[in-house]
Formats: sequence, C-alpha cells, structure tokens
Amino acid sequence: MAKDEGGKAGLKLPPLPVVEGFCPMPDIAALIGGKWKLIILQILIFKGTKRFGELKREIDGVTQTMLTAQLRALEGDGLVHRKLYAEVPPKVEYSATQRAMDLENVFLSLHDWWIQSK
Repeated sequence: MAKDEGGKAGLKLPPLPVVEGFCPMPDIAALIGGKWKLIILQILIFKGTKRFGELKREIDGVTQTMLTAQLRALEGDGLVHRKLYAEVPPKVEYSATQRAMDLENVFLSLHDWWIQSK
C-alpha cells in the first residue's frame, strides 16, 4: 500500500492539477459557484431552453430578483444565451451556450460521485 505525505499507509492521491502555483478553482467558483447558478445551468443543460417563468417554477425557493441577477451574471460570463422576441408582451428565452454545455460531464461526474458516496 502506498504511503501518504505523512508517511502513513493509505491511498496515494494523484497530484492536484496545479501548474506553477496557478489553480483555477477560485475563478471557476466565481463563474458557476453558488446555489442558484448550478441549478439554473443544470436545467438549461439537461432540459433545454426555458422561459423565465418556467425556470422560476422549477427552482424551489428562488426569488424573481435573485433569478434575474443570476441569469444576468451567467449571461455576462458567456454561459447563458438570452433571446428576446419582439412581441407584446415580450417573450424571453434562456438557453445554455456551448461553453455551458461543455460542463455536462462535470454534472454527470458529480451525480455519479453523489450516488456512489451514499
């Protein structure tokens, strides 16, 4: 059995993916961190395009103000696309961009981890 850094027998973990002291986790956490952003992204990635009201109904406990702020932040970071239709009343749809769709395997891995750790 491999020894850890403290010299104790145990599972040897692979080195962290840090290059020359740079770790992207703070940037990643700022981009997708928080309770609502992950839920919004999960819905848009796996369920497709949604209107604001549909998202609000699917996310238990989110306020209109918070949902608006989180959607704007995700749009600003290039993870959500907002499409406005010139109708009365205005129709707005939100969808995951390709950058967000690239997170699909991350969500699937987190799902697998959760199931296996139960």
